Amino acid sequence: MSLNVGDIAPDFTSTDQNGQPIKLSDYRGKKVVLYFYPKDDTTGCTAQACSLRDNYSDLKAAGYEVLGVSIDDTKSHQKFINKYNLPFTLVADTDKQVVEDYGVWQEKSMYGRTYMGTVRTTFLIDENGIITEIIGKVDTKQHADQILK
Repeated sequence: MSLNVGDIAPDFTSTDQNGQPIKLSDYRGKKVVLYFYPKDDTTGCTAQACSLRDNYSDLKAAGYEVLGVSIDDTKSHQKFINKYNLPFTLVADTDKQVVEDYGVWQEKSMYGRTYMGTVRTTFLIDENGIITEIIGKVDTKQHADQILK
């Protein structure tokens, strides 16, 4: 599935870092930064999360709620949040349904081997649930600037 700017963001029901149900539709009326990342506590993913953390007040001032999604479980998300003092919600997509719905679960390759994984992608979603921007070339260290530009 390939999503485009102007499409309605697929709704989902999953679990947050505290094991509580979370639905994208709960955020209707708010702008959402929905960012997909490969793995908790890895170099690029940590840089990206810390960029969002360090600029969180600016993101909130711009009206954004931030939701991070990876296929890691709730325990991994809790450790990641605690270690880096992340102020936003992380979605545990352990069944890979959300990454599939957003088209970011794709074949990747590293060191000559291919495997399936999450392609780092961010969707900006407006108050009506419409995708307003898709950031495919994420600068992990300057990600908040990419969103706020």
